[in-house]
Amino acid sequence: MPPFFEDYWIALSKKMEAMKSIVIMGVAGCGKSSVGARVAAATGMPLVEGDDHHSPANRSKMQQGIALTDADREGWLATLSEQIRLHPQGAVVTCSALKRTYRDRLRAAAPDLLFAFLEISRTDAQARVTARAASHFFSTSLVDNQFATLQSPTGEAGVLTLNAMQPLDDLQAAVTAWLATYEETL
Repeated sequence: MPPFFEDYWIALSKKMEAMKSIVIMGVAGCGKSSVGARVAAATGMPLVEGDDHHSPANRSKMQQGIALTDADREGWLATLSEQIRLHPQGAVVTCSALKRTYRDRLRAAAPDLLFAFLEISRTDAQARVTARAASHFFSTSLVDNQFATLQSPTGEAGVLTLNAMQPLDDLQAAVTAWLATYEETL
């Protein structure tokens, strides 16, 4: 094997060890799953899809249009925190992370955890949630509750705020480039 290949693999290995986990966050319909999947594919980090980790009881509540309480979300946040700890080389996590206390709960799993906040208007979120209603458990009636619960993370350390209505490729590129700036400082 030529020496430059060995150097490449050593550098890549070090980069993978230094990758930081990132939470793609925002209200329902902002594009967390789509952006998260793209960022995971671009970085090679595993994707932890937050929706997959809701309990059957929580899914049922949301399907019926019943908003989750902080107590309902506790087990879900604990599971996502554990998933973050299980991926010390970095992971892309999708999670609404609507309140500062929820984000702090996740940060406890990885103090250098980053967040990409996909900001969207209520009208655009409602339209997106309505469009996917047949294929997703989240009730369209809960969009208003998401906005009522949201405590914007803009201004918090380690948060990138993006307009969720940008093309997916642009959102993925912005998140990936931002992640690279953090990796370079390690």
